[in-house]
Amino acid sequence: MDLKILDLAASEDLQGLQQFLQRMKEQEVGALITRHALKGKEIGMLVRAIFKGSPCFQNEGVCRRLFVYKHCMQLVESGDLQSDIATDIIGLLMLEAHQLPGATLAELASLYVDAIKGGSILNGKSLDLFPTILTVLASQESLSYGGGQLNGEEYKKQLINTLCSSRWDPKCVIHLTSMFRDVPVSTEELQFVMVKVLRMFPKLDLQELPPLVYQLLLLSSKGCKKTLLEGIITFFHQQDQLQKEEQTGTESTELEAVTVPQDQLRHIEGTIILHIVFAIKLDHDLGRELIRYLKAGQQGDTSRILCSFNIALMLSVARIHRFEEQVFDFLKTSIIKSFKDGQFQQNSKFLQDLIPGQCNVPEMILETVTNSVFGWDHVTQSLVQLGFIFMDSFGPKAGSFGKVSETNPSAAKTPAQQTCRLGAKILLETFKMHEPIRSEILEQVLNRVVTKTMSPINHYIDLLSDIVTSAPLILLDSSSKVIEAFDHLSYLPLSTVQGLLKAVQPLLKVSMSMKDSLILVLRKAMFSSHLDSRKSAVAGFLLLLKNFKVLGSLASSQCTQSLTASQVQVDVHMRYNASANEALCLEILGSLRRCLSQQVDVRLMLYELKRYYEVEEDLLPPIKLEGCITTQGGQIYLQEPLAHLLCCIQNCLAWCKQSLLHCPRSDEDDDDDEEGSFQHDLEEQLDCITRRMIKSELEDFELDKSADFSLASNVGIKNNIYAVLVMGVYEVLMEHNFITSNYSMNRFEDVISLFNRYHKLSDLLKEKSGKGKTPSSSKTARSLLTFSFVSCLLTALFRDNAQSHEESLSVLRSSNEFMRYAVSVALQKIQQLEETGQADGPDGQNAEKTFKYLCEITRVLLWRYTSIPSVVEESGKKEKGRTISLLCLEGLLRIFNTVQHRYQNKIQQFLSAIDVVSDGEGEQEDINITEKAAFHIRQFQRSLVTQLSGDEEDFNSKEAQLLVSILSTLSRLLEPTSEQFGQMLTWTVKICKESNLEDVHFCKGLMSMMFSLHVQHKSPVSLLQEMSRDIHSRLGDIDQDIEIEEQSHFAMVNSKTAAPTVVQLVLCQAEKVLDEVDWLITKLKGQLSSDKELTDENSQVSTAREPVEKAIVLQLGTLLTAFHELIQTSIPAGSCVDILLKELAKMYSILTSLVKYYIQGYTGHVAHLPARFEKMVKLSGSHLTPQCYAFITYVQHIQSETMSFGGGAEKKKDKKKEMAAITAATARVLRETKPIPNLIFAIEQYEKFLIHLTKKSKVNLMQYMKLSTSRDFRINAATLDAALQEQEAEEIQDEADDQSNITVDENQENREPKKKRRKR
Repeated sequence: MDLKILDLAASEDLQGLQQFLQRMKEQEVGALITRHALKGKEIGMLVRAIFKGSPCFQNEGVCRRLFVYKHCMQLVESGDLQSDIATDIIGLLMLEAHQLPGATLAELASLYVDAIKGGSILNGKSLDLFPTILTVLASQESLSYGGGQLNGEEYKKQLINTLCSSRWDPKCVIHLTSMFRDVPVSTEELQFVMVKVLRMFPKLDLQELPPLVYQLLLLSSKGCKKTLLEGIITFFHQQDQLQKEEQTGTESTELEAVTVPQDQLRHIEGTIILHIVFAIKLDHDLGRELIRYLKAGQQGDTSRILCSFNIALMLSVARIHRFEEQVFDFLKTSIIKSFKDGQFQQNSKFLQDLIPGQCNVPEMILETVTNSVFGWDHVTQSLVQLGFIFMDSFGPKAGSFGKVSETNPSAAKTPAQQTCRLGAKILLETFKMHEPIRSEILEQVLNRVVTKTMSPINHYIDLLSDIVTSAPLILLDSSSKVIEAFDHLSYLPLSTVQGLLKAVQPLLKVSMSMKDSLILVLRKAMFSSHLDSRKSAVAGFLLLLKNFKVLGSLASSQCTQSLTASQVQVDVHMRYNASANEALCLEILGSLRRCLSQQVDVRLMLYELKRYYEVEEDLLPPIKLEGCITTQGGQIYLQEPLAHLLCCIQNCLAWCKQSLLHCPRSDEDDDDDEEGSFQHDLEEQLDCITRRMIKSELEDFELDKSADFSLASNVGIKNNIYAVLVMGVYEVLMEHNFITSNYSMNRFEDVISLFNRYHKLSDLLKEKSGKGKTPSSSKTARSLLTFSFVSCLLTALFRDNAQSHEESLSVLRSSNEFMRYAVSVALQKIQQLEETGQADGPDGQNAEKTFKYLCEITRVLLWRYTSIPSVVEESGKKEKGRTISLLCLEGLLRIFNTVQHRYQNKIQQFLSAIDVVSDGEGEQEDINITEKAAFHIRQFQRSLVTQLSGDEEDFNSKEAQLLVSILSTLSRLLEPTSEQFGQMLTWTVKICKESNLEDVHFCKGLMSMMFSLHVQHKSPVSLLQEMSRDIHSRLGDIDQDIEIEEQSHFAMVNSKTAAPTVVQLVLCQAEKVLDEVDWLITKLKGQLSSDKELTDENSQVSTAREPVEKAIVLQLGTLLTAFHELIQTSIPAGSCVDILLKELAKMYSILTSLVKYYIQGYTGHVAHLPARFEKMVKLSGSHLTPQCYAFITYVQHIQSETMSFGGGAEKKKDKKKEMAAITAATARVLRETKPIPNLIFAIEQYEKFLIHLTKKSKVNLMQYMKLSTSRDFRINAATLDAALQEQEAEEIQDEADDQSNITVDENQENREPKKKRRKR
């Protein structure tokens, strides 16, 4: 039978072929095709022959063809055929599809749709034919559909719609997606398909997603790129959320969360990212669409845009050069915006309540770093690049003259500092997790440390230290890079060298080669011709000495040298034995001996005393100051800082005594005797110097009252240097005598004698320096007392109640000047600690000990201030300078600031330690910070109330200001939601309402604190409204004829404080409120853009926006009434007027922004005008705009008065001064009137966009607006009436005169100007 068909077809006997086929049943034709297909023999020829004998113009032929198509589709789908046979059959059916009539094509298409719905598509091979059928179908002119006719395109659209609306078997999704690549579809049809496939994602096995995404990416070449990217990103964001919920133990409604292992999900995500990046390389439009999508979503819900998956995708795309800059710029902008938004919200309770917590972008980036261990190698390189971009772009910047302000890494506050820290975290975590990238990170960090000599590198040093600490042994593999960096030490600044060596210090303990290389470099540097190199060498050697402690007793020779090296003891775990360390130390000390002949900067650490000490005990003074200075180039310089030398010796002696007390005695008696003799000699010398310095007068140092202290002459410079040296020596001797006194009265008398000498010289220096032209010359020299001694001295002076010490301490306590000096030095040391994080003395760089001394000092100052009221110190007012109480307060303020800045993680410990009652004993670890802070706040509140309740004459403004500053600082420790915070706010508001003091500075401090507290509780607009009414009541109206109703919400607002103090504070707060509203409007606009596509959820989204819109309108409405009061107030000319005009312009700009938001909403059909917005517009038209124009007239009037008054005052002076005064007045007026045109422009812009909104919303908003009247040309009705009346009187008088005395011609001439004046 099959041969017959083939023969007839070969002989071209079409009629015979048709007749033969007509005699065959469909089952026989089907069986024939099946048999040939399974055997693989001549199947193509057989099917062609059947088609030849089934012409499409015959109904039977069409039916037979339809049967063949159906049968072949089933055969191919069964999977029984060989792949090449199935391909041949499908190819043949494709060729013949163009011959089929429309109805048959429609039936075949419906068959496919039913098969897909029924899930009978198994291997998807038959789907290769479907695109051809759809293509041919689309070219048909007319097809029957339902009860009517459709053209081919419409029919195809209906089919695709039906197909996408039906249920798909998950197994055939990939085949269907692949199939649609060959179907010519419109954008709308492609959107149907994309959305359908994306909705199938959750129903598919994760392993099937990468090939499906690959097919979708190929399909996206036709369009709908944004839909695809958004769908993929949203799906994986949801998967990540489910993973987090599962890990945190949250019950999830989704079952998938339980079934997807994390590592599998991460590997799948990594593969899909690779697919997308590969597609972007081939199709840059896809990359551009990704960037557009990210930027569009930046204003809306950032959690979806900046999820971990998306960040990994962006970082991978950044490897494509074309998109590198755009991606990193986007990430930089997003991160800094995220930190700024977070800071903005953190500072305002109003915003916190209104907007939920934003997406934590830094956390997402660090999560990406964590996820990158799952084979995301394509992300790690970009992570490193991103980390360095953050550190380079947002690291500390050099200040004036290249000075860098010391920053505390644990207290990063600004968005830039937070971004820089994030960059360091990214690099540190990447370093820990990815071995191949470690050497590159280390190399880049070291390169920046070595090359950035003119800019701050603290953040890189900190990162290097963290890297070394986290993995010192791993870094040994890269030791060559560190050794290479050592070669540059001699060319680096001292601070960089110290930072670098401290950072790599742990490596020196485990790497002998690194230590040897460093010693070699330092030795070379010691012989360098550059001063900085030699200083770096000393710093390096001393740092090495700190880390290699010699065990056992000290030989006398070594003792002599090592003790003068000062304060280098640090107990560390050693890898090598003690004898090796001793040899190393001796070698280093040998190198350091060279320092003793170096310049002053180099020898600040190492000294010899003998050459400056006068051995003859009868001679005065005991020190040789001549050798301490040198002359070079006609100028005098300090050669030997003698006071520092004595300070080092004194510290070394104290340390040595302490060490010997704690160490057991050695058997080597000779060494002990020699050592004791050495110490005894030094102590004798210091005692001798003490006795002789007390006997010495200022004349002995050539520093009497007649001496020249001017810095303009060499003699004056020499005397200044001598004075500073002598004062330093006095201080060192005071410390020495106190420490060695053992509470001996004689010693304490020596201390007072030394202080009296010091005080006399200090007063002389201040007196002489004060007469000079340079105020900087009167700056007090830094005290040489150590921080530990200051703590000890204060405790003894104020808190030592021991009976045995009372008599001797009374010597010190009897001198009020000495006690004031002790507190002043403490203040200086606290300031040094606040600015640099370090203090003077052996323990100055030990954070633990420094913190301990700080707590002790705080406890003493707190007890002194609270126990001895400042009223008791009335006698102190007659003395020069501040009282001890004021100094204590200032010290406490600095301490509280320092602790919050430098010791954030120790605040709990600090509050426990400064408890005066318990003396810091038995510190509790679990104390409540808010409760403890509230306790101290109540103490200072009582002091302030005492100040305020006394007579105004007894009011100490400086003390009150300090108390307010301390209260403000301590209030930052209170939890804003706590009861104590509420009490603090209520108390502050009560003081502001009841206190009517006319002290401007106190008013400013107290009100600033009230506002800073209030914003953490709720928005301060109601306060601003009340204060504006008070200001209006106190200063009067711009129209002097109007009497204002007496109002007093806040007694603190009075005639003296109202302007400029309170006005400026109110306007400053108004600006912050406007900034918050502006931020909210920007957020709303971003949500509006992203919500346009969510048409189904518009009602829900609109409802979510309503609370924010309501809050914005209420804020602006209340602020508007506050401005309504202020612009009717007779504010004096000056800065207040200028600021008010600027804030009014800003108010109108933000009103315009809100109007634009509603215009945008109406354009996208996703907004409506609420009634409260209309009320606010009405209020702006009635209460703001008219008064603005009146205020502008008032401002110009007072400025013209100021000019004329200024000019009149200068008339009596010479012409040059008069011209200068006029020029200055004109410049001032021009500067002050500059905001006026800006305000008018802002008003006009507001009205312009109101007209646009009126057209869009069909609500007449302009009915509330009056015509603007303020222009360069204005008509003042009252002035005009008065001028016209005066003019008429003149005319009547002129006419009378003309008729009696003057001719007609003269009369005519006189009338012309009158006509002109009348017109005018």
